[in-house]
Amino acid sequence: MKIKIEHADITTLHTDAIVNAANSSLLGGGGVDGAIHRAAGNKLLEECRLLNGCETGKAKITKAYLLACKHIIHTVGPIWNGGNKNEAQLLTNCYKNSILLAEKHKLRSIAFPNISTGIYGYPKKQAAIIAVNTVKQQLLNCKYLEEVNFCIFDNENLELYKKLLK
Repeated sequence: MKIKIEHADITTLHTDAIVNAANSSLLGGGGVDGAIHRAAGNKLLEECRLLNGCETGKAKITKAYLLACKHIIHTVGPIWNGGNKNEAQLLTNCYKNSILLAEKHKLRSIAFPNISTGIYGYPKKQAAIIAVNTVKQQLLNCKYLEEVNFCIFDNENLELYKKLLK
């Protein structure tokens, strides 16, 4: 199993699934969520309307439509409230449930953005530690998943992930 870092736009990746750091409506928004919805086209919005939203920490899967990947796994990260409202467990669940869903669908590769570190305000270093540790732990139980890509958009996160994955 391989874990890698890619400094790229997640909407351009050729992988079995990309993870969308979605809001609970799953109907698009800002940041990664908005970029994925714009790049995938209107059919994604139509399918997401049928999913009736998603709870924080959970994950749901859709087709990828106009994207280079095959599927989109939508997960809702926690909004940072100082760390005292179960944020760490909820963020852990985002990574865990996304990987479980990838396994359920027998996917071989998945790419994650930096969940909750944008407008949701999760401290980047804490989020990176949770992401790396959770992915490593989950990969121990995977039968199908062979590659996890941390798709990094900004330089601060890029340096954090390089240090954590040395």
